[in-house]
Amino acid sequence: MTLLFQLTLFSFIALSFLLVVGVPVAFASPQGWTENKGTVFSGLGLWVLLVFLVGVLNSFVV
Repeated sequence: MTLLFQLTLFSFIALSFLLVVGVPVAFASPQGWTENKGTVFSGLGLWVLLVFLVGVLNSFVV
């Protein structure tokens, strides 16, 4: 269970870093929002899912 929690937490941190870097780049590019809207929303949805998953798994690990 601890390994699953650690992998989920690492995925959350990696995705957070990708979103912090990728979203401003997507907005700065010409036609960035219209071309990358689906990717940004998919990333945000996965980020929210990982937030809840890390919270649930944290209750089992501690």
